[in-house]
Formats: sequence, structure tokens, C-alpha cells
Amino acid sequence: MPSPFLEIVELANGKVVLRRSDDDGEPLVVIEFSADAKDFLNGHHIDVAKAMISAGMQLAGQVVDDDEFVPEDRVLH
Repeated sequence: MPSPFLEIVELANGKVVLRRSDDDGEPLVVIEFSADAKDFLNGHHIDVAKAMISAGMQLAGQVVDDDEFVPEDRVLH
């Protein structure tokens, strides 16, 4: 049974991932910042990645809790 615990980790290749704490398999979420973005964020890209993952998990929880949840806008920018 997969671990219920998740962790956010920056990998050696610079990608920030959300993965199960006991699993070395494929991450659940992968966030990759360009060099320009990392420079712009002045070393705070991990904080931004944590906020992005947190917001995504909150929305995922709403979707799971509400079968009738439909986003107002499906346009990706």
C-alpha cells in the first residue's frame, strides 16, 4: 500500500516534485522552472513551487468532494 505521506523535493536536475515519501517511482507532480524564472525569483522558486502544489491540492480536494464541480473557465493561459 502506498504511503499516505507526501513530500516536496528538489531533484538534482533542478525539477521540484511532489512524491510519496516512501516511493522512488514516478512523481505525482513535476514543476520545472527555467533559468530565467529561477533568476527572477532570486532563489525562492521552491516557495513558489510549494504554493503552486498547495493550490493544486486544494482544488483537487474540491473536485473530489464535489462531483458537480466544474471550473468556470477551461482556458489555459
